[in-house]
Amino acid sequence: MGSVHQNRTDATAVPMARGQASGWVTLSIVCTVQFLTPFMMSAVGVALPVLGGEFGASGVQLGLVETVFILAVSLFLLPCGRLGDIYGRRRVFVLGILLFTSATLAASLAGEVALFILFRFIQGSGAAMITGTSLAILSSVFPPEKRAKAMGAVVGCVYLGVSAGPVVGGFLITHLGWRWIFYVGAGAGSVAWLLTVLKLKGEWAEASGTRFDTTGSFLYMGALFLLIVGVVNQAAGLRFQAMAALGITGLVLFFLYEYKKEAPLLDVRLLLSRRVFAFSNLATLINYAASFGLTFFFSLYLQVVKGVAPHTAGLILVNQPLLQAALSPVAGALATRVQTATLATTGMVICVAGLALAATVDGDTGFGRIVAVLAVMGVGFALFSTPNMLTVMGSVEPVHYGLASSLVSTMRTLGMLVSMTVATLVVSGHLGDRAVEQATRESFLLAMHDAFLVFAALSILGILLSMARLNSPAHCVVETPSA
Repeated sequence: MGSVHQNRTDATAVPMARGQASGWVTLSIVCTVQFLTPFMMSAVGVALPVLGGEFGASGVQLGLVETVFILAVSLFLLPCGRLGDIYGRRRVFVLGILLFTSATLAASLAGEVALFILFRFIQGSGAAMITGTSLAILSSVFPPEKRAKAMGAVVGCVYLGVSAGPVVGGFLITHLGWRWIFYVGAGAGSVAWLLTVLKLKGEWAEASGTRFDTTGSFLYMGALFLLIVGVVNQAAGLRFQAMAALGITGLVLFFLYEYKKEAPLLDVRLLLSRRVFAFSNLATLINYAASFGLTFFFSLYLQVVKGVAPHTAGLILVNQPLLQAALSPVAGALATRVQTATLATTGMVICVAGLALAATVDGDTGFGRIVAVLAVMGVGFALFSTPNMLTVMGSVEPVHYGLASSLVSTMRTLGMLVSMTVATLVVSGHLGDRAVEQATRESFLLAMHDAFLVFAALSILGILLSMARLNSPAHCVVETPSA
C-alpha cells in the first residue's frame, strides 16, 4: 500500500451540491484564470511609462494604477470567499470572471487616467472573487490523492503568469500598443467565462443557509482600507500614520467582534482551535513579507548600480518565477510522498539561504551570483507555495474551503505589502529624500544589505512558525486511494 497521510477533514468524500464537475475541465479553467490575474498585474507594470506619456499622468496617478488593484483584491478576498461558501462558489467564480473581463475591456477603452484607475479597481474586485473561490472549487472537485498534483499545476500557472507578463507585455507594447495587453486579457477572460458557464457543472455551498456577516465585512474592509492606505503613504506625514494606527485598531475590534459572532465572516475560533490552519496562514504572511521585496531591490540594483537596460534586467529577474513555475508541479508530486508542512518548512529554510546570499551582494558582484540568488529563491518558493496551500486547504472541513482559500490569499497580499513597507523604510532611512541614482549608489547598497538581513530574520521567524505545525497529524493532507 502506498504512503498514507492521515487527514481528519478530508477522509470523507468531497460533497457536491448539484451535478458533477470534471476534474480536468475544472483544473483547466482554474489554471487559466490563475495565470491571467498575475499576468495582468505584471504586464501593466511594464506599461506604466507609456501610460504616463499618453494620459499625462503624474507619478502619484501611475502609482495608483498598481495600488488600487492590490487594494481591491485585499479588501474583497475574505468577503468573497465567505459569499462563495454560503451562496455557491461557482456562482461567485462566474461573476468574478465576468467582472474581471468586463473591467479589463473597459480599461482598454479608457480615454483618461481617472477612468483607467477606476476600471483597475473594478478589475481587482473581480480578481478577488476569482481568487477567493477558485482554489476552494479545486479542493471540492479533486479528492485528496489527486489534489496535490492539481494544486501544483495551478501554482505553476500563477508563476508562469508573473513571468510572462513583462515579456509578453513588452512585446505587445512595442509592436501593437499598451491597449493590446487588455485586449488579450479580455479575450482570455471571455474564453474562461464561456468554459465555466458551459463546462463547469455542479455547485458547492456547504454553508448554505448561514447568514452573511454584513457588519463584520464592513468593519473588516474599513479597517483594512485604513491600514493599507496609511502604510503605503506612511512617509507622507502624520495623517497617514494615524490612518494606519486606526486601521490596526479597527482590525483588533474586528477580531473581538468576530469571536462573539455566531456566524462570522472570519471564524476566529477556527483560527484559535486549528493550530495547523493558523500557523500555515502566518507562515504565508511571513514568507511573502520576507521575500517579495527582493525583486524591488534587484531591479534597482541591476539598472542603477550595474547600469543594465530595463529589458535586460527583466530577463535576469524572470529566472526566479520561471523556476518556480517549473518546480511547483514537482512540489505537488512530492507532496504525495512527503508531509506537506515538512516540504513547506524546507522551502522556507532554502529561502533563508537565498536571502543570506543576497546580503553578500555589493557593487562588484557578478551577474552569476545574482542569478544564483534568484535560483535559490525560486527553489525555496516552489517547495513552500504548493505544499503550504495543500496544508491550509487540508486543515479545514469543506464548509470552510472558501474561507481558507481567501484567507491564505489575503495573507499573501498583506505579506507583499509588509515587504514593500520594510523596503521603503530602510531605503528612506539611508537615502532620505534623495533619488536612487549613481550619486547615491553606496547608500543604496547599504540599504539593500540591511533590508536583506531584515528579510532573513523574518524568514527565520517564519520557519519557527512553520515548525510549530509539524507535530500535528492534521498537517498531512495527501492520501492515497487506499486510505
